[in-house]
Amino acid sequence: MSGGTLRGGYLGQDDEKGTLYGVGVGPGAPDLITLRAARLIEGAAVIAYPTLAGADSFARSIAAGLIPAGAEEIVMDVPMTTDRAPAQAAYDAGAARIAAALDRGQDVVCLCEGDPFFYGSFMYLFARLAGTYRCDVVPGVTSVTACAARAGRPLVARNERLTVLPGPLPEAELRDRIAGAESVAIMKVGRHLPKVRAVIADLGLTGAATYVERASLPDEVVLPLADAPDTAPYFSMILLTKGADPWL
Repeated sequence: MSGGTLRGGYLGQDDEKGTLYGVGVGPGAPDLITLRAARLIEGAAVIAYPTLAGADSFARSIAAGLIPAGAEEIVMDVPMTTDRAPAQAAYDAGAARIAAALDRGQDVVCLCEGDPFFYGSFMYLFARLAGTYRCDVVPGVTSVTACAARAGRPLVARNERLTVLPGPLPEAELRDRIAGAESVAIMKVGRHLPKVRAVIADLGLTGAATYVERASLPDEVVLPLADAPDTAPYFSMILLTKGADPWL
């Protein structure tokens, strides 16, 4: 892929080095991968992707049917701990391996579920490598838009504001931010579901909330929040829209 046309937006200038592509592979369904992302993955000699605490890579599983046989794979195992130091060390090590391939003149396609710059793991590699190497970011379908589509819930219209909140926020902050918002997407619900559900109930908004898990995958779940299960996977979200539907 070196010498191709998809090199806009990079900071590095050395044409003898490879290009790092941060490729969003979408929320889970392989047919939601963009044409540009698919073309890059199919032509890749080096593929990089993160795994979490030794588990299989979700990003790789989405793109598995496109990865060419014989491609070198750089696996970055990122520990799931509240201490950020182990994760930072994992990204340091991954960035070093990617840099070695780029220095050999090889392009590297780094897979990222969702969109690379929307809560995406790729941004940590971008921060380490973009000052030295060409970096091209290929956007992907986000989990927020995928959940809205699967739930049949438009997110915002006209002059409405969309507030995106991470589920791990402290309870008081979560309550204040939801109370002051119009349309809300709460991501990374997982083990925080009981807290988030209680906050929404306290605000009297349970009837306005929809629960979505594993959007676009075969085991997808879409339910009113009142009917949601007691436990949720990491890849789950709550969508909440207050007031009358502004698109009517």
